[in-house]
Amino acid sequence: MTTLSPQGGAVAAALSPIAAQAAGACGQSRPHESARAQIVGAATYVDDIPEIKGTLHAAPILSPVAHGRLRGVDASAALALPGVRNVVLAADIPGDKILAAFGHDEPVFALDTVQHVGQVIGLVLADDVMSARRAARHVKIDIEELPPVLTPREAHARQSYVLPPVHVTRGDAATALKNAPHTLSGSFEVGGQEHFYLEGQIAYAVPHEQQQWTIYSSTQHPGEIQHWVAHALGLHNHRVRVECRRMGGGFGG
Repeated sequence: MTTLSPQGGAVAAALSPIAAQAAGACGQSRPHESARAQIVGAATYVDDIPEIKGTLHAAPILSPVAHGRLRGVDASAALALPGVRNVVLAADIPGDKILAAFGHDEPVFALDTVQHVGQVIGLVLADDVMSARRAARHVKIDIEELPPVLTPREAHARQSYVLPPVHVTRGDAATALKNAPHTLSGSFEVGGQEHFYLEGQIAYAVPHEQQQWTIYSSTQHPGEIQHWVAHALGLHNHRVRVECRRMGGGFGG
């Protein structure tokens, strides 16, 4: 490498091995760091982690209605099935029962109302995943159905917003339209779009001594998982370690 000295003369300077390697990487195709392991099937995902003896599998209890008042949950039939160990509901969460999302308004499990079909009301814990799923279907949920809000117009009429409205204004639009020589009016509708991601969702929680936990999760946000798990358990963040070795593609889901 040749550089210019402050006096304008040419000075030869040798690159360090690291700098030389970085310079040689420019403009060249490089393999993904785990491509070889993934191609030969040696890459480890959460589902490949050997299970610790005593591991329980969880299946969610889901709301069958879009909106309603949750009056009770009867899990006696589920608990009577072989291999079922426990049922966990919102009342069993020792710490914060609300996820610290944008508005701190998303419950971990439904509290007194359900707000969409498939909202998680609780978990069934069993010795294997199929026993947990079968038992979840035997949980009886008492919900008083309420009118759902299904369109943006309904939500606007009821002042039902996910986040507080934001208004951006510039100038006097009403006066400008009133004095305009020509005006047009009309309306159009655009259907909503949602990414359909390919990855399955999974998490493996391993308890340790002194109220410490390791969470293996297929997540793009390990910091948020640490924060939410710690708050739900009523612990400081440093007691929860989150590991996401790989999760597949990230397609916006």
